[in-house]
Amino acid sequence: MTRLDVPVSLRWSDLDAYGHVNNVAMLTLLEEARIEVFWRHPATADDSAVAGWPTAVIDAGPGAQTSTLVAGQQVEYLRPLAYRRHPVAVVMWIGHLGGASLDICYEVRDAPAGVEGETYARAITTLVLVDSATGAPRRIGQAERAAWEPYVEAPLELRRRR
Repeated sequence: MTRLDVPVSLRWSDLDAYGHVNNVAMLTLLEEARIEVFWRHPATADDSAVAGWPTAVIDAGPGAQTSTLVAGQQVEYLRPLAYRRHPVAVVMWIGHLGGASLDICYEVRDAPAGVEGETYARAITTLVLVDSATGAPRRIGQAERAAWEPYVEAPLELRRRR
């Protein structure tokens, strides 16, 4: 089981009137982790030793040929997440790797995967790769598939509420 542990810092502005991370801010935390893990970050002259994620193979900068679009999201909130000075661990894996889309699974935790701790939220995002010029979905390429396949495991099963 290979998962990605992404530390994400909370901001004071993430809190709502109840003193915990707002549901919209939780989606932003997931987005920040997703961008860190899947978008390629170019090295700069003063930051040449950037250690990238092995999954960061999407060129999503200005003028990129590929865009990523969120096709759907589901979030299951398990307990309130209050402000903290140390980052939360956003544990990620791929629950489904399709032709032009992937399902990204998350657990927002106070400790990395494999370490006992509290889980605050679990979520799934369906991400579609899109050709920037045409706006049409495009197939996942060989390099992307090779980078992502080691992180594919059983999809997250969220509780259904009736």
